[in-house]
Amino acid sequence: MQEQIKNIQTLEELQALYSSVFGKNGSMTAKLREMKNLDNDARAALNAENVMLRELFKTRQAEIENAVILAGLEKQKLDPTLNPMPENRGTLHPLTKSLCEISAILESFGYEMRTGPEIEDDWHNFTALNTPAHHPARDMQDTFFLENGNVLRTQTSAIQIRAMEADGVPIKMFGIGVTYRKEMDATHTPMFHQVEGLYIDKKITMSDLIGDIRAFLKRFFELDDVELRIRPSYFPFTDPSIEVDIKWHGGKLDGKWLEIMGAGMVHPNVLRNCGINPDEYQGFAFGFGLDRLAMLKYGLDDLREFYNGDVRWLRNSGF
Repeated sequence: MQEQIKNIQTLEELQALYSSVFGKNGSMTAKLREMKNLDNDARAALNAENVMLRELFKTRQAEIENAVILAGLEKQKLDPTLNPMPENRGTLHPLTKSLCEISAILESFGYEMRTGPEIEDDWHNFTALNTPAHHPARDMQDTFFLENGNVLRTQTSAIQIRAMEADGVPIKMFGIGVTYRKEMDATHTPMFHQVEGLYIDKKITMSDLIGDIRAFLKRFFELDDVELRIRPSYFPFTDPSIEVDIKWHGGKLDGKWLEIMGAGMVHPNVLRNCGINPDEYQGFAFGFGLDRLAMLKYGLDDLREFYNGDVRWLRNSGF
């Protein structure tokens, strides 16, 4: 039997022989059924034979499999002139890259990053921001309301309220987080990232705000200078309020004015709601969509491309 096993050349032949020995009606199977009728010495000898045969089959199977692999390798030819297979290396999502860049820039300006919950109560999302019940500004946002009266936050400005309540003033902070509104088109999604900045201290002016905005945009877009247009606007939590446009150069948007953020001096009522005396302290706040700035930086026309989950797009888009 040992020589017979060693001389087998294919796995099919080896399997057939194994079945004839250890199968349901195999020779060794029949012997093992009669083991109860044997004396101790015969049992020991049969056990030894059983183990030995099983090891022989196992060893011969490994030998045949290795021989098949080696035979296949001998038929293969290596051409050292061929280009190697491309390396499939991962890459950061453009929104992640933009978030890291924005955080680094604002931290270099002295802003400290803060966070807050995505499910907010009415006070932090609306009322403390000078938007009480029945205020017309609530109609400006399509809000996701929860059964308990809370909301999926519509703006990261709620982070500013929590920061002022917790630490008071002076304060210089920014927050980046997800916000939710019932919107969906090429430039809006129901979930999007927003960036908020807040600087409260004594003798802070609108000039400080515009200076920080200009410096930030130059760093983020890697420009020597930026041409800005400041327009009056309305937000319930700032007064005066402004919207900031940037004149874009390059690509399909060359020469166009693009709205990029809203800002203004923090409304005295907001400061009072946070226990801060507006006669002593004042400051500014600004907010913009991370997704919108990333679209401009990477030359995208449709915001939804960020979220379609197409790995091929990420790999081939040069991000």
